[in-house]
Amino acid sequence: MTTPPTAARPSVAWTLLLTSTATFMAALDNLVVTTALPVIRTDLGGSLTDLEWIVNGYVLPFACLLLLAAALGDRFGRRRVFTGGVVLFTAASAAAALSGSTGMLIASRAAQGAGAAVLMPLSLTLISASVPAERRGTAFGIWGAVNGLAVAGGPLVGGTITEHLSWHWIFWLNVPIGLALLPLVRSRLTESRGPNNRLDIIGTLLVSAGLFGIVLSIVRGHEHGWTNPAVLAGFTAGGLLLAAFIRWEQRSAAPMLPMRFFRSPTFTVVNFTGLVAFFGIFGSIFLLTQFLQLIQGYNPQQAGLRMLPWTAMPMLVAPLAGMLTDRIGGKYLVMGGMVFQAAGLAWFAVVNEPAVSYGTQVPGFVLCGIGMGMFFAPTGAMVMGSVPQEKEGIASGVNNAMREIGGALGVAVLASVFSARGGYGSPQEFTDGIVPALWVGVIALLVAAIGMGAVPGRRPGPAAPDGTPLPREQAPLPGGPADRSPAPVA
Repeated sequence: MTTPPTAARPSVAWTLLLTSTATFMAALDNLVVTTALPVIRTDLGGSLTDLEWIVNGYVLPFACLLLLAAALGDRFGRRRVFTGGVVLFTAASAAAALSGSTGMLIASRAAQGAGAAVLMPLSLTLISASVPAERRGTAFGIWGAVNGLAVAGGPLVGGTITEHLSWHWIFWLNVPIGLALLPLVRSRLTESRGPNNRLDIIGTLLVSAGLFGIVLSIVRGHEHGWTNPAVLAGFTAGGLLLAAFIRWEQRSAAPMLPMRFFRSPTFTVVNFTGLVAFFGIFGSIFLLTQFLQLIQGYNPQQAGLRMLPWTAMPMLVAPLAGMLTDRIGGKYLVMGGMVFQAAGLAWFAVVNEPAVSYGTQVPGFVLCGIGMGMFFAPTGAMVMGSVPQEKEGIASGVNNAMREIGGALGVAVLASVFSARGGYGSPQEFTDGIVPALWVGVIALLVAAIGMGAVPGRRPGPAAPDGTPLPREQAPLPGGPADRSPAPVA
């Protein structure tokens, strides 16, 4: 049984509160260190490569373990595994706070990433189990607003804490939150499992190892060169392992990720869009936060405050986008979000110079924030609505894995473009590097917007006698009982 019956559904409010709080920590720690990187570099030492690993050390296990975490939740209980994720993330945060070297900090960040890999996909599954189908867009809108706030607010939180306390408190902040969550997760969330009691061990190992090879080569590409034999070997081995995973899943009687899901334009294109969107977002934030501090002279808190227009917009826009997704579908909302973000980065690229005023940069922050808010809520609802309900955990894992791969690729590629065209030698040299890097982000986001055009428009669903759309569980599914993959909803 994958979902409790309606009468036994856990409280929607409690589910949203607990899952959003947990994933807020996970999303926040993706970028919370960005405004603290110059201070960490001074305190612990390290090169640009070390700073990238402080960011990517989190991303690597996050991206590689998402599908494993979703599969473990389906097999052993989503609430139980989610609780384990909270424990791991909290303990790793304490270890990061106690770090006295870049090596220890990177290792602790990797453990945080493993915990976050559990929290992100299972949060969506737990929400889906507690919210009626016709209201899930709104619920995902709230979840998206919180996560958008965390992603964009990471620089502000990190900067403020670093300025008034120390960078160690960026990680101590998670510890009391995690400890407070544990008893509430156990008492307020209802347990659920996937339809199969078997764990696809071979498929899980193949996809995790394949993602590890590819993501590791992505994050090492800038450090060692994209044509370095070790980097190329990682891409090759990862690609072969993923090909073996696809072949195994096609032949498995109980596949972890049924390959037929990719026949859905919604599932395929939304996942591609997530990869490309995070490519542009993460790579750009990595450089823009350093520009505000190193070139314009703001301290960490001042830099974070000046990104507040970017931070605040998702909180306002994402809930509205979620409600609109319930009514009209998410296709054009996501396309618009990509265009807004591309316009914001283009604005930064056009006006960027060492002496540019903050007021001149504000429109770029606002445009990026609006675009981020329009992206999070619809994509969550679209992915979860494009697969059978019992496979929502794996679908969420795929979606989050693609986003994290995109984020790692964005930091690596945009940092490579920055280094090839500029550097840290002078304000003008930094500007010479960041402008072409931002244009790469613009192009990626526009490609994502165009790609969303392949998603079919919203199809009218079946209606009850009073005209109310029926929940997805009551809607007829194409292909009959043997094919439980519903038509795209957006």
